[in-house]
Amino acid sequence: MHSVIPPDWNEANRAMWDERVPLHAAGAFYDLPGFRAGADPLRDFERAEVGDVTGRTLLHLQCHMGLDTLSWARHGAARVVGLDFSEPAVETARSLAADLGFGPDRAAFVAADVYDAAQAVPDPSYDIVYTGVGALCWLPDIRRWAETAASLVAPGGFLYLAEFHPITEALDDETGSRIVRDYFDRDAQVYDIPGTYGSDTADTVSNRSVEWQHPIGEVVTALAAAGLRIEFLREHDVSLFRRFESFEKRDGYFRFPTGRPRVPLMYSLRAGKDRPMARPTD
Repeated sequence: MHSVIPPDWNEANRAMWDERVPLHAAGAFYDLPGFRAGADPLRDFERAEVGDVTGRTLLHLQCHMGLDTLSWARHGAARVVGLDFSEPAVETARSLAADLGFGPDRAAFVAADVYDAAQAVPDPSYDIVYTGVGALCWLPDIRRWAETAASLVAPGGFLYLAEFHPITEALDDETGSRIVRDYFDRDAQVYDIPGTYGSDTADTVSNRSVEWQHPIGEVVTALAAAGLRIEFLREHDVSLFRRFESFEKRDGYFRFPTGRPRVPLMYSLRAGKDRPMARPTD
């Protein structure tokens, strides 16, 4: 466990996200008009690693406005459920689902804390439990998250996680070539920063946020302890935003300049839940 958890961490984070949802919905970063017209925000490696979702059920934890969630429905998932702790985000997701012609039987969204997901979502288990990029840093207790997520994976199903690589948080912000922060720092990081990545405006009021860094070993160990079998862990040399000032944008991703030694910028993993062994018959 982390050493110090501010008592208002969840309330502060929720207030920050609640205020930013309408900014994200109106901004170019998420491009909701483009999404309605058919743009697919899922990353190519995610689609390849998750595989064919046709006819399967999928739960998206910490879904924000539901773009990734609804994209899996577009790719053929029989039923998708998105969960987020921000009511405005969930309302936006429901509106998007209606715009795309998905009724609640095909795409449902629930406003609840991720740690309460097992009691909040409409079904007891799902073929795929999916967590998109930028979710884990908002959670203080990865073991509790892993136990909750694993409990919602149906036998024979799997959890899929894509995340920013925690090593990037240890590097300098300019070049990404020097270690300047502790990779294993378990203390809460409290920020007070106006504005948001998803909008040009900096005129925001709820600017306090609380985040945590989770080394990959902590995440993998928590999922294994929760009863899931790690199928793969892959590292990627691309990012979705200009994490370091030295980045160049190529092929739709941000990367280090050509010829520069690389470090992992994102990672993905898949962890399955085995089916119970059949009892022998007499």
